[in-house]
Amino acid sequence: MRKFKEYIIEKLILASGLASIFFVIVIFLFLLKEGLAVFKIVTPANFLFGKNWYPISEPPQLGIFPLILGSLLVTLGAAIISVPIGIACAVYIAEVAPVRTKEILKASIELLAAIPSVVLGFIGMVTLVPWVKSIFKLPTGLTALSGSIMLAFMAMPTIVSIAEDALYSVPRSYKEGALALGATHWQTIYRVLLPAASSGILAAVMLGIGRVIGETMAVMMITGNAALMPHSFLQPVRTLTATIAAEMGEAVVGSEHYFALFAIGIVLFVISFAINITADLFLHRKR
Repeated sequence: MRKFKEYIIEKLILASGLASIFFVIVIFLFLLKEGLAVFKIVTPANFLFGKNWYPISEPPQLGIFPLILGSLLVTLGAAIISVPIGIACAVYIAEVAPVRTKEILKASIELLAAIPSVVLGFIGMVTLVPWVKSIFKLPTGLTALSGSIMLAFMAMPTIVSIAEDALYSVPRSYKEGALALGATHWQTIYRVLLPAASSGILAAVMLGIGRVIGETMAVMMITGNAALMPHSFLQPVRTLTATIAAEMGEAVVGSEHYFALFAIGIVLFVISFAINITADLFLHRKR
């Protein structure tokens, strides 16, 4: 009876894994079916590198290069903010904080990850956007910088949690050997623990970036939604995700605009897939 139960559980786990792969493939095929039709109207090069996004003009101009740059600019800003702070927090939690403080911090980080993005976007509109406008003397605070700061807070829980697990998984004999050889606590962290956990830390960073680049509501609310070529963090931008969320409800089914939005979904799917594959490779890299 015990072996029969184990057999059933193993098959259920296998079925769950296969179902996950099946659903991902089905979603991608659906995106291909709806999105590839846009290339009957515009070439892939003009679609990816065109500088004008006017999908309802005559004729429609379907260049998503400003949207790609907007997504990359916001993601870069969020990474610059969240990666150093996230790794520092992970090191503090794993190696420095007392047990009681560690428990409080881990619970707080998990709570931060549970806050809905629309709530964070609303908080950003009320507090962060006026602050950016006032500090930099801008006509509007709805800028790429505002989106980067808010998305950094959304990425940090992922980075901190996975990086802290990577540091915790380093064998304690590494730390004990370094201390026995006369290294200080901080030298042990910098020269032994961080290099040993580098694969997990890099995976944490990549997954945090994947969380940022797929975010929709927060960036749609506080980045200005201007489909223009971005030149700095202090101007409004529009991201790929915000474009789909803002325009899908208005696109006529079967129109060039409709197919172009699904093609944007294909681009996002490929970017997210590449980020997750890279993170997985780092996570399972053998030394």
